[in-house]
Amino acid sequence: MLNHLTINNYVLIRSLDIDLRPGFSVVTGETGAGKSIILGALGLLMGNRADTASIMPGAAKCIVEGIFDVEDYDMRQLFDSNGLDFGPECILRREVTASGKSRAFVNDSPVSLSVLRAVALRLLDIHSQHSNLLLENSAFQLSIVDMLAEHSDLLRKYKETYARIVEDRRRLKELEESLRQRQSDEDYLRFQLDQLEEFKPVPGEDEELQALQTTLSHAEDIQVALSTADGLLNGSDSEGGAGVLEALRRTLQTVQQVAKVMPKVDDYTARLESACIELKDIAGDLSSLAEEVEYNPERLRQVTARLDGLFALEQKHRVSSAEELVALADSIRVKLDSLASSEDDIQVLREQIEANTMQAKALAEKLSVGRKKAAKQVEKRVAAMLEAMEMPAARFSSDVTKTDELLPLGMNNVTFLFSANKNMTPRPLADVASGGEMSRVMLALKALTSRQAHLPTIVLDEIDTGVSGKVASSMARIMQEMTGDGKQQVLAITHLPQIAAKGETHYLVYKEDDADRTLTHIRQLTDEERIVELAHMLSGSTVTDAAMENARQLLKG
Repeated sequence: MLNHLTINNYVLIRSLDIDLRPGFSVVTGETGAGKSIILGALGLLMGNRADTASIMPGAAKCIVEGIFDVEDYDMRQLFDSNGLDFGPECILRREVTASGKSRAFVNDSPVSLSVLRAVALRLLDIHSQHSNLLLENSAFQLSIVDMLAEHSDLLRKYKETYARIVEDRRRLKELEESLRQRQSDEDYLRFQLDQLEEFKPVPGEDEELQALQTTLSHAEDIQVALSTADGLLNGSDSEGGAGVLEALRRTLQTVQQVAKVMPKVDDYTARLESACIELKDIAGDLSSLAEEVEYNPERLRQVTARLDGLFALEQKHRVSSAEELVALADSIRVKLDSLASSEDDIQVLREQIEANTMQAKALAEKLSVGRKKAAKQVEKRVAAMLEAMEMPAARFSSDVTKTDELLPLGMNNVTFLFSANKNMTPRPLADVASGGEMSRVMLALKALTSRQAHLPTIVLDEIDTGVSGKVASSMARIMQEMTGDGKQQVLAITHLPQIAAKGETHYLVYKEDDADRTLTHIRQLTDEERIVELAHMLSGSTVTDAAMENARQLLKG
């Protein structure tokens, strides 16, 4: 429970430092004194959005800190799972700077807002003035029934299964849309592939064909040049001279004769022999090339046609080589193969969704059974508390209906039905309950859920709206009972003296002016101060002797 609260530089609060008592406590104060400011500060500890406008003008930052007793509330697992130190006390702190930066701490360890919120939700529950609107929310009504059903593990399994179904449905939709898109392109892809496979491009053939085309286009010139070269090497020139090879052989013979008498010439003899062999090889190769080359107009036409077809395909597919055409054909085959693969994936996913749906429906059926049973408990216990709050004729029921489709929390809708008077058919609570009746129903539900959830601290902000007199006293008794064995702390912000008188501890929120501004304060009242405060609540600004005596009687009661 909340043992100590510190607030610095928050709206009208410069410095607030107060111990809070266990049991049932009340908080009173004039309208506008700052009770909602304190609630706003507590909201920061709950992880609510930080607003730099809430920082006191001139201050660098505001700080809100709460010290909670957590020893008896089975919270070690929550702390361990978030890597937090666990002890008998837990300190929650929130800091907001004027620049808009927000920091959160649990036991002096920096944490994210989500972790702060997770811890705070196990420690503190705040019923604001607008919380009665939750009674119009079907999800809230379902959560009340689920809490009484005590099937959190079953609900967790359902949520996990439902989440898988939602994710698989999303993936299935993407796969089906992708498949439809590719199937619409399938005919065109097959046409492209057929065209490429019919042409059968070969890597590197474009360069080879271009070279061959050049050769065939100049076949006659090549033949003349090679024949001339062969004649110069082997035959005679036009003047009847010897060929190059014959001249070289004669030169070699002449040098060989000199070498007999001049040994230095031997090196040249070897080089001339090598030159003869090399030129003879060249002459043979040139002769062979000359025989290979022939003027063939038909072959030239075939090569040119192949090249034209190749270039046309490259231009059509915006590539620049035969290698890229081959790669394109491979890519198209992969795309076409993936169509069959995608169909298999879709079928697997559909089967998976079907299996998870069957599992979810089985879990939903178990949830439904538990909810119907718990709904009877809610009806019985709320009806008993409404009777205790001066509504003996009230009828309250929980209509648990089954849906055809899976929903995030199962296959049920819950509607709270209510009738305040005899012989009136219960109708949806939000449609028929007055403000005071709504307040009493909400208090009854809060009493139920707080006991079930074992919440250490509950703050009720004017949950008594729309009631007075005897009804207020009966509501106060319910609030007292909510503290149970002393492990729960209830703080009620109220304007009703009948409720304020029932508190074990009474805190007063008030304003005071200092030299430059108005500030909000809070303090615990003494017994005598409580009498005066209750008298003010009974009679207004002018406190009469009768009001003082009435206040004493309220406290005695």
